[in-house]
Amino acid sequence: MTPQLHAAVQAAAQRLDAGRPDEARALLEPVVRSAPRFAEAQHLYGVALLKLGEAAGAAAALGQAISADGRKAPFHVALGDARLALGDAAGAEAAYRAALALDPRNAPAVRQLASLLTDLGRAEEALALLSPLITPQTVNFGLLNAQGAVLKALGRLEEAAAAYRRAAEAAPTSGVAEHNLAAVLGDLARHREADAAARRAYAKGLAAPETRLVHARSLLALGELDAAEAMFQDAIRRRPLYVEAHRDLAQLVWMRTEDKARATAALDAALRLEPAAVALRQVKARVLIFAGDAEGADAELQAAVARSPNDAALRLSAAQAAIGAGDALRGLEHAERARALIGVDDPQAVLFLCEALLAVGRAEQAAALAEPLLDRLPDVQQAIACLATAWRILGDPRSAALYDYDAFVRAYTIDTPKGWPSLDAYLADVAEALNARHRLKTHPLDQSLRQGSQISDVFALDDPALKAFPKALDGPIRVHLAALGEGDDPLRRRNTGGYRFKGAWSVKLRPGGGRHVDHIHPEGWLSSACYIDLPGAVAGEGRQGWIKFGEPGLTTMPVLPPEHFVKPEPGRLVLFPSYMWHGTVPFEGPDSRLTIAFDLLPGRNAFR
Repeated sequence: MTPQLHAAVQAAAQRLDAGRPDEARALLEPVVRSAPRFAEAQHLYGVALLKLGEAAGAAAALGQAISADGRKAPFHVALGDARLALGDAAGAEAAYRAALALDPRNAPAVRQLASLLTDLGRAEEALALLSPLITPQTVNFGLLNAQGAVLKALGRLEEAAAAYRRAAEAAPTSGVAEHNLAAVLGDLARHREADAAARRAYAKGLAAPETRLVHARSLLALGELDAAEAMFQDAIRRRPLYVEAHRDLAQLVWMRTEDKARATAALDAALRLEPAAVALRQVKARVLIFAGDAEGADAELQAAVARSPNDAALRLSAAQAAIGAGDALRGLEHAERARALIGVDDPQAVLFLCEALLAVGRAEQAAALAEPLLDRLPDVQQAIACLATAWRILGDPRSAALYDYDAFVRAYTIDTPKGWPSLDAYLADVAEALNARHRLKTHPLDQSLRQGSQISDVFALDDPALKAFPKALDGPIRVHLAALGEGDDPLRRRNTGGYRFKGAWSVKLRPGGGRHVDHIHPEGWLSSACYIDLPGAVAGEGRQGWIKFGEPGLTTMPVLPPEHFVKPEPGRLVLFPSYMWHGTVPFEGPDSRLTIAFDLLPGRNAFR
């Protein structure tokens, strides 16, 4: 290699370090033509091409570099990056592992492979890969950031926050580090801290719409509604087709105004710019469904299917909309087409098809689909609900075993936490704390309540009565778990005697139609309703405001009525399987109905 070639390569490396890959490529092209076995030139040329978005050319150049000298780990790391950009996950993994075979502590290879494994659903492998390289003294931003992402994927959010905080300390000028910290703090419902981290990200130069979205969600949780709405709008200005921001903005405007035209205004503006934006049409359809316009949602999705007939997710949405609009046969056609597009064993496609079959009166076929799905995935709550519904229609006694109301649905009075003289005094403080935060006009999207408001993460709110609430629940929950005992059914099979919370929220229903439509809780194992303040109608005729069980929240032929009711009382906690259909009887009168609800998963007891 001549001195001139070496000088060109050194100059190209400097250009890459300065963020000028186009200039680096111009310097390297004559070098790789005249000396194709010059490994470092091919390596840098591949890196430059990758930075310019030319992944195929980058992979070819990096393959040449490795052919000339396969002993350098950075060459394999760069090839892994190129393979990943081409969508070749297996090739990328092989390249990163080749780099680690040469240098087991190569931080870029570990970081990139850990990220890839996490994306592939192999987060435990990723954590095992990262752990030997991370000590209390580690200050490598990339490794700490990757550790945060892996821990977040594993649901270990407190540990993820700690890792992201260390990453931000390791890279004090990085807005990305602050964004990642803000996102996980939001997931932890530590919204004041998330707000501060997002503001630090802006101060460090990050202007990404994703940060605006994270920030807006925390502002909303903090009750800063005007600021949240403005932040969602800012995210959309920066990315006009940003689906998640459009959804959250539409939901907020709907909850504040109960006006579907105002809620869909930004969506309509975006769709005028890009009529083929199928995902935005799906968002608009969801708004219309929860605004009570089933026919409008159906029409919106029919138009979208006409544009994108082979979009499986769109077909699933269209199936639900068609059934909701009263055309179950067309819904079944969409569900069958979606399953053909996705694959016959895809769980979501199977569940949608089961629901469509129940809607047209084909319960035997629905059961034949749901039963093997449940054998394969025994904890999928939707599958249990669909199978129990099909069995009930067919007169199969196994439905009654799953919906054993005497054994599985029980009511308890919560304990009075220390610091309050009586349960009535405690409930009064809980009601005061919740009423101060129920400021939205109507229900969110994709939730069961109608004509009421919902607030999330109630146990994380800064109020003594709400922070004491989990302790007030602990005794009744443990009594219930002991009463359930062990068994082979989907509920008792998972009973370890311990539990952990999976979400907690409060709902305030308005009189004159406020209710929960019949639903299940797909992310839970045990679910609940705890009554804080109740309307007078609960004590009157017609079971107004009572919780009801057994009436499916999906269209069935024949129609199935509720089978079991529980009367609410202040301080009463009702526990039941998450797969069990339940809803609320609407109520009249001047008073609202205030509750706290939560889901449980098997785990260690929170207070032992």
